[in-house]
Amino acid sequence: MDKIQILWADDEIDLLKPHLLFLNSKGYEVIAAVSGDEALEHVKSNSNISVVLLDENMPGLSGLETLMHIKQHNNDLPVVMITKSEEEHIMDDAIGSKIADYLIKPVNPNQILLSLKKILDNKRLVSEKTNTGYRKEFGQIGMTINDNLSWQEWQEVYKKLVFWELEMDAAQDKSMLDILKMQKSDANSQFFKFIEKNYINWLNGKTPNPPTMSHTLLKNKFMSELDKPEPVFLIVIDNLRYDQWKIIQPILQDYYKVEKEELFFSILPTATQYARNALFSGLLPSEMEKRFPDLWLNDEDEGGKNMNEEAFMQAHLKRLGKDVKMSYNKITNFNAGKKLSDNLHNLLQNKLNVIVYNFVDILSHARTEMEVIRELADDEPAYRSITLSWFEHSPLLDIIKQLANKKIKLVITTDHGTVHVKEPTKILGDKNVNTNLRYKQGKALDYNPKDVFEIKNPSDAFLPKQNVSSRFVFAKEDRFFAYPNNFNHYVNYYKNTFQHGGVSLEEILIPYIALSPR
Repeated sequence: MDKIQILWADDEIDLLKPHLLFLNSKGYEVIAAVSGDEALEHVKSNSNISVVLLDENMPGLSGLETLMHIKQHNNDLPVVMITKSEEEHIMDDAIGSKIADYLIKPVNPNQILLSLKKILDNKRLVSEKTNTGYRKEFGQIGMTINDNLSWQEWQEVYKKLVFWELEMDAAQDKSMLDILKMQKSDANSQFFKFIEKNYINWLNGKTPNPPTMSHTLLKNKFMSELDKPEPVFLIVIDNLRYDQWKIIQPILQDYYKVEKEELFFSILPTATQYARNALFSGLLPSEMEKRFPDLWLNDEDEGGKNMNEEAFMQAHLKRLGKDVKMSYNKITNFNAGKKLSDNLHNLLQNKLNVIVYNFVDILSHARTEMEVIRELADDEPAYRSITLSWFEHSPLLDIIKQLANKKIKLVITTDHGTVHVKEPTKILGDKNVNTNLRYKQGKALDYNPKDVFEIKNPSDAFLPKQNVSSRFVFAKEDRFFAYPNNFNHYVNYYKNTFQHGGVSLEEILIPYIALSPR
């Protein structure tokens, strides 16, 4: 077994030879450097270094300067700062630069050993604990997903799968990840059968106690907020999956506490045109088409399909007897978000303020259009990471901080999620068939029925019926539709992208979060 490599940078390294020999006897290989510049060369040329021991007071490049350069090259490399000085500002600078530990000279070998074990074994112990914990739950989850689950039980299964995904991300151990991916795939297969069996019954009132869905979310969960004296902001982050919410949640903990965190079911298609309009209107698509013929647009119609959300929301409020002063803002780019953040005080006199933030949807679509995004988000952890990075630097976070300072109640939700598609399934249709990769609707569709949830009569699912022979099909699990013409090019372009519109846990089970300011 290869020894763990430690880099020790100190201009008096010769005096530390007994320490180096001690660490060598404990199974570490110590690489010595006598200056900050030499230490940097080792870090840049040797990716096997696991920890850097760094003297703070060296001639030339100081310890703190060396630390800064090391972190710029590899922010995840642990650095232990060693110094003769106990001055507080030096400690503050070092800790602010995200050091792993801080030791005061003279140090004895056991101090160094303890620090190394704390840093290196912590990762191993966290990883082992994560893997052991998942192994214990693996069998239970496996048995559960093959039972005849209720919608509440499916929500709990999905929460558990996401929990273990994020735990394995944090542990940075890939050893159990393939098993988790396989189990998640099995869960999606069973969830697809569950939706096939129950979806239409839910919509038609044939099931007692159906789940909250897009069109019932605001009535069931949100409207009671308007009966309270304080104003409330409703933020709809388009395309926000449950795992993405869990990734950004820790950032908000300094400003808000979670009052309520629930999952609800997106309607089909899990696409913005259908699911978000249903959320705001409190109606299903065919009901919107009938009640608002001037506002609703079908797939075949020209023009933007989500241009009337504010009107849908106002009509919904009126129908429920909520006579409140409301604002509506849709943010589609950084500048629009910054402008809203700068002028947020103008909204505070309203009882209800709705903000639709489209960035996550833009990200998922850009994932298939821009090579840079394709490289940045080529798997689930990367997709979560890029979402976190966006959120940390977005005007949306500035808006949320301002609201927390004003002690404003906040609700965050979404319209649908996305799924990482991997398997193509062939479909044929005429020129009027819509372009979405996860659902198709039309009158002349030819497809593999094993790969889809078919709705032969759209009226059964409260979907618009363009003509007598129209039908909808929704791709299952991680499938995506591809046309036989130029099939290979099409598949290579869209495989491993993030899409929505079909049937998967990731697209359908989505978060609703009520937050109170701290």
